[in-house]
Amino acid sequence: MYQHVLYPPAGYFLLGDGGYPCLQHPVAIMTPYPQPVASHVTARYNRHHVKARCIIERTFGILKTRWRNIFLRALEIRPLFAPKVIGACCILQNICVTAGDILEEVLEEDPDDSEDNTSSIGEESRDLSGNGVRERLAARVSAPEGLPACLCEHDYI
Repeated sequence: MYQHVLYPPAGYFLLGDGGYPCLQHPVAIMTPYPQPVASHVTARYNRHHVKARCIIERTFGILKTRWRNIFLRALEIRPLFAPKVIGACCILQNICVTAGDILEEVLEEDPDDSEDNTSSIGEESRDLSGNGVRERLAARVSAPEGLPACLCEHDYI
């Protein structure tokens, strides 16, 4: 049976915590730099990374609150359709909010998740490592001029 593998589009990355390897291929996964960081560039990258992950985690908290039957158990669908289900739920959530149907988010604490979580996986080979990509991203978010529009709109620092 042929199995579809879902990859982010070019220029997009999955955000992982320090328990994942920083990879460029076969799937681009960007992780924070291990603590302590070596420079202000890597520290700023880590702050942006943590803020982005927090937004994503809050979003899933909202989705879990509204659609408990869908998100509080394993999605029993082909992985290819998971992003479509999540996207549809986000659209429906926005419709609900627009209509005034707002639910309070149930906050869940994950004791295993911390900002200081550093990679426990050994150094990857240069062909698969995303370290070079992460270095370029870190330099880009630390540049005082010419920030990407998405960072200018949401500069949380």
